[in-house]
Amino acid sequence: MTTPVHVMVVTPHPDDAEYGVSGTVARWTREGKQVMYVVCTKGDKGTSDVKMKPEKLAEIREKEQLAAAKILGVCKVVFLRLPDQGLEDTPEFRKQIVRLIRMYRPEIIVTADPYRRYIWHRDHRITGQVCIDAVFPYARDHLAYPDLLEEGLKPHKVKEMLFWAAEDINCRFDITGTYDLKTAALLCHKSQMKELDISRAKKWLKQRSEEMAEGENFQLAEGFHRTEIFW
Repeated sequence: MTTPVHVMVVTPHPDDAEYGVSGTVARWTREGKQVMYVVCTKGDKGTSDVKMKPEKLAEIREKEQLAAAKILGVCKVVFLRLPDQGLEDTPEFRKQIVRLIRMYRPEIIVTADPYRRYIWHRDHRITGQVCIDAVFPYARDHLAYPDLLEEGLKPHKVKEMLFWAAEDINCRFDITGTYDLKTAALLCHKSQMKELDISRAKKWLKQRSEEMAEGENFQLAEGFHRTEIFW
């Protein structure tokens, strides 16, 4: 028997959630909410080091993700270990997400926006779309994947979804008090940070967080497209 969570974050790769939602995750966990991560791919292609082996990189990135999750107070991390740059919108992938939704019964699911135009990582598009379909109608309908009923996994209705990296932002959360945790969690991903100019990355992140808070009564924010699920 699993413990229900308030929020399930479904991230395409290790580190995506730290960019997209980690300041808000830290807020939720401070409030006593249970937040879990589902990491879809192994992230085994995220390097320019020609000497790095994919299996070694995957191992490194799991450890980095666990370290980041610990800083944020995430209660559980599930690794699906699907191929990096190889996600497909398949019944098998969708069923994995449905199974986890029915097991952990989140009120909110947070993931990458699948509808961002033009240049966008394909794994992000696929993850977002599969999550949408898993939430509605598959996790909700008892005749979808009837074998899950035999496992004791009853239907579940998610209340809302939040999408990071959305072009149509309609929801902002104050992360002024958790921004330092967001930065610390992101810096756990050392294998990815060494690919960047860290000072420039930090500057960009701060500017982005300030832009997301424009017009609000707080300084730093994360922005999402939020949709409530009524059916």
